[in-house]
Amino acid sequence: MVLDEWLARRGNGYRVVLLFMEPEFVSSVPRCGQILQSNAQICQMSNKPHAIVIGGSVGGLFVALLLRRIGWRVSVFERASDDLASRGAGAGMSAELFDVMRRIGIDLDPSIGVTISSYACVDERGNITHEISRHSVNGAWARVYRPLQQYFPADSYHAGISLESVEQRKSTVTAKFSNGSAVQGDLLIAADGSYSTVRQQFAPATNHQYAGYVAWRGLLTESELPVESHKILKQRIVFSLPNGELMLSMPVAGRHDGLDREERQNYFIWYRPVDFDTELPALCTDATGHCHGITIAPTLIRSEVIAELRSTAAAIFAPQVAKLVERVQLPLLQPIFDLESRQLVFGRTVLIGDAAFVARPHVAAGITKAALNAQMLADSMQATDNNIEAALAKYEATSLAFGSQMVSHARYLGEYIDAKLDNGTLPAKRNEPESYLREYGAPHLVKDPIVF
Repeated sequence: MVLDEWLARRGNGYRVVLLFMEPEFVSSVPRCGQILQSNAQICQMSNKPHAIVIGGSVGGLFVALLLRRIGWRVSVFERASDDLASRGAGAGMSAELFDVMRRIGIDLDPSIGVTISSYACVDERGNITHEISRHSVNGAWARVYRPLQQYFPADSYHAGISLESVEQRKSTVTAKFSNGSAVQGDLLIAADGSYSTVRQQFAPATNHQYAGYVAWRGLLTESELPVESHKILKQRIVFSLPNGELMLSMPVAGRHDGLDREERQNYFIWYRPVDFDTELPALCTDATGHCHGITIAPTLIRSEVIAELRSTAAAIFAPQVAKLVERVQLPLLQPIFDLESRQLVFGRTVLIGDAAFVARPHVAAGITKAALNAQMLADSMQATDNNIEAALAKYEATSLAFGSQMVSHARYLGEYIDAKLDNGTLPAKRNEPESYLREYGAPHLVKDPIVF
């Protein structure tokens, strides 16, 4: 008895069987369309190319939704089981980010964030020494993540599942998970972040590079700031540029994405040179003498470290800016690294987002980079009519160039924090603050949004 005849006799039993057939096998069953009739969409779905996305944050959701729009079947696997929206912080918004969201079908605009109208430098007395008109939008990461998550089908998003390894054959790729399950597809996309399990398997020599400095971060609601501080910080990104250090302060959305006066916050990020082998372990040692590695929870930072931060801020920054450091109770310590991949495609496995490139925060484009990587991959598939090998080659060429430019520009901006360059000279940008304001971020790679 041939299979299609057996299926016809079994009646409704075919539904279970067909879901586990390979696409090629389903299409070879002569009476598939006749038998299913009202359920013919199951056969159609099986014939779609299948992408396995590892990582369910914004990068994974961007690529999953864009591939679905061009006819792919996509399964997303995220190792975390909690709501990722609670982890997000602030995020720089770009014109390209809003374009990709609209392409997916999600209508977001600059009104989701705090509008910035200028970038300014202040000296230690609080005088504005340089200011340029430049519009940008400081939004909340969660305001992008939530609609992406809600737009993606819940039955294709699998949380709490950790990837263990990837196996490949000529025309298929299989993801093996720590719970013993395995999923086979036509393409595997690694969107699993800067410590990507996939990248560690295929490119273990690609490592993070320490930038030579750390960032101290802090948030205060506007109501906690004196009037003088609010006046200078309102609708500006304020740069403080003492030798060898860099502080940015700006208004951002509140804890619940609020934009009104009662909820809005002021944020600072203070970059300071720190030796990796001696000074960083000391900063990451708690009051009991235990070193926590290269980072430490804010609640465990020693009181003398906080006291030194506040006294230094008062000595080198404008009073309006120093007040931010003084009044933040639990600043966050972040060592700064970057990462640059030399290869993105490994057979039918491809790296995107932070799994491929990590640029220092100076470019303020992490979320945009993820969106554009996803768009590059989807465009490559569409341009090659889903010829996976040709599409991946096209994607790799474009994304390698873009990622390298992003990392290179972030390193260039970070030179300001170095006491001296390798040749012993001071960076020229120390004497050109207005040029530094124009170059900050990555305006030659991603556009500031048009604010109405």
